[in-house]
Amino acid sequence: MAPHPSATLFRRIAAAFYDALLIVAIFAVLTFVVVTARGDAVPPGSHVFQLALVITAAAYFAGFWVKGGQTPGMKTWRLRLETCSGGPIGWRSALIRFAGAILSIAVFGLGFLWALFDADRQTAHDRMAGTRLIFVPVSAPG
Repeated sequence: MAPHPSATLFRRIAAAFYDALLIVAIFAVLTFVVVTARGDAVPPGSHVFQLALVITAAAYFAGFWVKGGQTPGMKTWRLRLETCSGGPIGWRSALIRFAGAILSIAVFGLGFLWALFDADRQTAHDRMAGTRLIFVPVSAPG
C-alpha cells in the first residue's frame, strides 16, 4: 500500500485550473516577446508559433514534475507526482505524461475521467507514463 492516497479528480482539476492560469500568463509574455521582435502580429495559423506554445507548456509541466514532482498548482493543492513505485519521475515519463494528458483532453476529457473508474485513481496518462498523483497531507514529510 502506498504511504499517501491517490489524488481525487476534484483536486486534479483544481490544480490544473491553477496551472492553466499560469500557463496563460506565460503564453501572454511569450506572445508579447514574439510580437515585439517581429514588429507586428503573429500570422493566424502560424505553425512555428503554435509549436513554440506547445514546447513552452511541455517545458513548464515536465520541468516542474522532474524537479520536485509538483507544479505550482499541484503544490497549492498538496499533490505530488511520482512513479508507481513511489520515486521521482524522469524526463521520459514526464514527456509521455504530458503528451498523454494532451490526448486525454483531446478526447473530451475522457482520459481524466478514467480516474473515476480506475482502482488506483490513475488517469489514462498516468497509466501511459507509469506515474501516479498523490495527495500529501500537511503533516506528512516531503
